[in-house]
Amino acid sequence: MARLTSLLTSALAVFGANAASSVLDLIPSNFDDVVLKSGKPALVEFFAPWCGHCKTLAPVYEELAAGFEFAKDKVVIGKVDADDHKELGRRFGVQGFPTLKWFDGKSDTPEDYKGGRDLDSLTAFIREKTALKPKTKKAAPSQVEMLNDSTFKKLIGGDKDVLVAFTAPWCGHCKTLAPIWETLATDFASEPSVLIAKVDAEAPNAKATAQDQGVSSYPTIKYFPKGSSEAMPYNGGRSEADFVTFLNEKAGTHRAVGGGLDATAGTIAALDSVVSKFTGGAGLAEVAEEATKAAASLKDKYAEYYVKVFGKVKDNEGYVEKELKRLTGLLKKGGLAPEKVDDLISRSNILRKFMSDQGKSEL
Repeated sequence: MARLTSLLTSALAVFGANAASSVLDLIPSNFDDVVLKSGKPALVEFFAPWCGHCKTLAPVYEELAAGFEFAKDKVVIGKVDADDHKELGRRFGVQGFPTLKWFDGKSDTPEDYKGGRDLDSLTAFIREKTALKPKTKKAAPSQVEMLNDSTFKKLIGGDKDVLVAFTAPWCGHCKTLAPIWETLATDFASEPSVLIAKVDAEAPNAKATAQDQGVSSYPTIKYFPKGSSEAMPYNGGRSEADFVTFLNEKAGTHRAVGGGLDATAGTIAALDSVVSKFTGGAGLAEVAEEATKAAASLKDKYAEYYVKVFGKVKDNEGYVEKELKRLTGLLKKGGLAPEKVDDLISRSNILRKFMSDQGKSEL
């Protein structure tokens, strides 16, 4: 059991781990030393995990911190969970979230940040205060499809589910959305039937489309199901997680935040019920035959994989654990094409269906 627990923990780490944050977490025990007494200026965000505006700011703030990470001995980009550490919020008069304050590193009297919450505004503020210029990595090619009057008509209503943001160059909320939209497009880059798109509603070659769609404020976000030119307005949250959840529900995908797959990818409910009979104590031969019949009607490669696993279990009682360990090792090693990563995660998800307590004892 311990071995299986360790194996599952390792697998989850591969699928769900995020890269280390460049934003410094500040808590009561380190706040004074880092922010007030270090001699280094600091931009501090006071946030709450449940706050929608905080979730929207998070990727922008992370990108800001990454740009100034080379100068972490000269400036601090930090954040305080003021819901968990209420005393710090009260100490500095925080009444709403997110609140950003600038500390000079020498006193306990901060300056309120009142600028925009987009990357350009935040960067300009730090440059003005410190004379430091951020270092940014060369941006990867954008996965966002820019649509105009011509391409909009060609792509909408086709074989793709399309999420479109109508934006304007001067719009502050659009600037805040921009990095989230880029990340979302990267998350779904391996989904051939999903398109993350944008329309510059004030561009001469796209104004007609914006008018046709009744766009009067920015950003306006609309979802177009495949095969339909009728839009569904999007009125949900604007965090990466909010968009990922929405698209999974509407397009039938299984993406996770960060671009991986969730724990249901590859699994098939009809065959999961067959597997549960096996893990619940039913005879292997009986359920394997039922799985074979069900898979034949589904004509899906992962349905066939269920049947394959039943066959392997019959010949090798330790197959599921060994195979999951092998797939986890391949994922840890890295260097795989995105399509291969998706396939390995999907197969791993199916293997886990065979690993209930009863199934483990029989295996």
